[in-house]
Amino acid sequence: MFTLWCNIVPRGHYHYIDMTALLCGHINLIIASISSHPAVLVDSSSSLLLSLLLAQLPLFTSAVPAPYRRPNVVHELDRLANQTKNLRQITADLLKEHAFETDPEQHRFKSLPLMNNRASDINSLEMRPTLSQLHTDLKSFEHHFAWLSRASRKHHHPALPKLGQMMSLIKSLTSMLEHQMMRVDAQRLSPPSPSMPPPPPSQFDVLQSSQELLLQFRLFCDWAQRVFSVLSTKSKMSAVQ
Repeated sequence: MFTLWCNIVPRGHYHYIDMTALLCGHINLIIASISSHPAVLVDSSSSLLLSLLLAQLPLFTSAVPAPYRRPNVVHELDRLANQTKNLRQITADLLKEHAFETDPEQHRFKSLPLMNNRASDINSLEMRPTLSQLHTDLKSFEHHFAWLSRASRKHHHPALPKLGQMMSLIKSLTSMLEHQMMRVDAQRLSPPSPSMPPPPPSQFDVLQSSQELLLQFRLFCDWAQRVFSVLSTKSKMSAVQ
């Protein structure tokens, strides 16, 4: 009975647990010795030592502190990276389905996030300002895709169902990112209202606009996925230090 009780003492990352396990080991040895030589139980010092050890055991087990559960920042960043990866794949599929033989006309959208001025050393990025900037960029793309969705609905764009799926994933990613920003106390910036182009007059113009927007969003997803992965790695390293 003593052996079974000692073996189910909870184990953790604290030295109190190790001392309890050691104490249980000594008790088991003494019990085994007494079981083999019951005649020594009364006169030997084993009985006294066993009593002392049993008296001290509750002190060790009660000294075990409750483990502190820190918010799993790494897990949330990995989820953000995976969601961004899924969005990038949907974007790539849409580009393949409606690809032009030549590059579409660019610069229809004047207020899209500029991806060519991002930090060259991605490892130097800090958590809070980076998440704030990604959130601002994502909200801008969300407004632009809402514009494209309205234009596609008007001209019966064939990619409308998959575009709707992508917009749902963007909203989900935005919500996940906002939750992570609250967790690390990152500031939510107020982006300027995007400047949209005039409504496209034809389905061909819708295709041109969607091609430009999807190309820019794919660049954003590439960047964001790398950023989330790097921030996750840095959080793992800081957690073990």
